[in-house]
Amino acid sequence: MSKPEADKRKPGGVQVAPSPTTDPQPESLDKVRDILFGGQMRAVESRLQGMEERLRQEHDALRSEFGKQTESLDTLIRAEVQSLSERLTAERAKRTEELKSLAAEIKEAIRALEKQHVKAEEAANMADAALRDQLFLQSAEASAALTNLGERLTAELSRSHQELQSTKTDRATLAVLFTDVASRLGGAPSSAAAPGKNGPRG
Repeated sequence: MSKPEADKRKPGGVQVAPSPTTDPQPESLDKVRDILFGGQMRAVESRLQGMEERLRQEHDALRSEFGKQTESLDTLIRAEVQSLSERLTAERAKRTEELKSLAAEIKEAIRALEKQHVKAEEAANMADAALRDQLFLQSAEASAALTNLGERLTAELSRSHQELQSTKTDRATLAVLFTDVASRLGGAPSSAAAPGKNGPRG
């Protein structure tokens, strides 16, 4: 069987008669294609359109969900940032107050130390003055005691000297008296024995 006379079979089991001419017209090819594959193509196109619609709907749904999640995440981030900012501000204010309080305490401690230092210096100066006064008083008392002791010793020496002079005079008087008695006992005149009023000077 020759090629022009042979039956040509197309996919789908449809038998096509041989074309009377060697080069078929485009319109006839479109018609043949529509006859052979029109239903399948329309089904495929319908399915593709359905898939495109579902994809578009799913894409829109995903975009909407992504937008909602993005907005929710943005709101959450903004709230968290605001909370952190408020906490940071509060912590900064607290630290500032603590630093101010600590600085005030340090200043107060420095002032207290300065007062204690001044008091210590005043106490030391007062102690030095008191010590100097005490030393001066003790020196004056010692000087007065030495003066009194000197005066007492001088008076004692004077008294002792006077006592010695008195004792010496008494001895001279006794000697004259004994001499007078001896003269009287021996028969000698008493006027010749008496040397004077106070007796002989030894």
